[in-house]
Amino acid sequence: MIRPLTTLVLLTAFALISNSGQAAERPNLIWIMADDLGYGDLGCFGQKVIATPNLDRMAAEGMKFTHFYAGATVCAPSRSVLMTGQHHGHTRVRGNAGKMNPAAQALKEGDVTVAKVLKDAGYQTALIGKWGLGDEGAAETGLPRKQGFDYFYGYLNQSHAHNHFPDYLWRNETKEPLSNIVTPVGENGGGYATEAVHFSDDLFADEALKYVTENKDAPFFLYWSMVVPHANNERNRELKDGAEVPDYGPYADKDWPTPDKGQAAMIARLDSYVGRMLDLLKKEGLAEKTLVIFTSDNGPHDESNHDLTRFNPSGPFTGIKRSLTDGGIRVPMIAWLPGQVKAGTESGHVASFADWLGTAADLAGAKAPDKIDSISFKPALLGQEGQGKHEFFYWEFHEGGFKQAALYQGRWKGIRQGGPDAMVALYDQQNDVSEKINVAKEHPEIAEKIGAYLKTARTELPEWEPRWKQEGKKKKK
Repeated sequence: MIRPLTTLVLLTAFALISNSGQAAERPNLIWIMADDLGYGDLGCFGQKVIATPNLDRMAAEGMKFTHFYAGATVCAPSRSVLMTGQHHGHTRVRGNAGKMNPAAQALKEGDVTVAKVLKDAGYQTALIGKWGLGDEGAAETGLPRKQGFDYFYGYLNQSHAHNHFPDYLWRNETKEPLSNIVTPVGENGGGYATEAVHFSDDLFADEALKYVTENKDAPFFLYWSMVVPHANNERNRELKDGAEVPDYGPYADKDWPTPDKGQAAMIARLDSYVGRMLDLLKKEGLAEKTLVIFTSDNGPHDESNHDLTRFNPSGPFTGIKRSLTDGGIRVPMIAWLPGQVKAGTESGHVASFADWLGTAADLAGAKAPDKIDSISFKPALLGQEGQGKHEFFYWEFHEGGFKQAALYQGRWKGIRQGGPDAMVALYDQQNDVSEKINVAKEHPEIAEKIGAYLKTARTELPEWEPRWKQEGKKKKK
């Protein structure tokens, strides 16, 4: 006869076993994001000059998404879209506000991030690298540990992150000094090193691997936000070379200008970091339990004084960072989960950063917030039926005059500038991936449909009021 107390013990043990089994089925999640890496910067996406053997291997062992979009064409809003699962017209941070209005570039209390959703679901959560959505002082509402991360190591604001050899980094809310000797330029940590000892992304790679090793027994979400190959803008202005890197690696002997060597070397270094992570996951027996996503926060930059024509970083697309054509927003994306994501496959499913929150919640068995613009791409990842699709994707850009863009039915790109009633330029991506030919006159009904959507796509925020610049209007002397 089993006594009541014994029964309770057995039921409790069974529950613990069941819960641990359920937790084991939920994958660890690693989101690795480069900064200003173009669609065409990787060998597996068509790069011919820079070698990326580890990312090419990741693609061979996983799935390439060929129609994947960043949240925005510049840093902060793209990251805000990623964190909140809301598209560019709904998310909290819509642009790079910088020192003029730091509170406008910070998530607020009550915002729900993917880190919060996963933390509530029992995941350990960490951010290593560049944040850009909160800082000390006026922007402290957006500090990482107020937005769902258990642990943070890196840069809080992007001006500081321009400097790859900083004299300090943040560990949680504490400044941790480094041995680099820095010539400051402007405020918020910007500048360049005159004595360069510690390269920040080397430190981030070590920290990311350490985090995985120390948290391998529990489900975790690691947001590894690299800075390479972003330029050191201040160094470029002062020294005409923003490609700041410890050495030129395999490109040291090339007959190229130093900014070109540095740009290639940064991408090669980035590639090596990813290879180290994949090797560690295999070594620790975590490969079949860990979904790794690799992507970039927006299109490629031209701010290191390097030669874009040498590398063709936008691939077949038009434009770079700060463009609403696909060169500025379509980014490489590779998904890797051996045994579940089929090796050597390619998906044309159209998705964006906003879809990460829904996907992560889906994989973790967590409830996603109601008011998001996120459709899980788990079916596309795992080769399942029933993949949902967006009718529209949306982007905007505030610098140099407000502009809007939308992608309709995964095919038709509409871009509006000059005013809220300006004609929409329309591009048929199915027949014109470079978006060179405006077909609004040939398809006026589609241009009109996109134009009507653009009027309703965004919620109003006082910090991000549209300031249109009328085309052709002369400046007052």
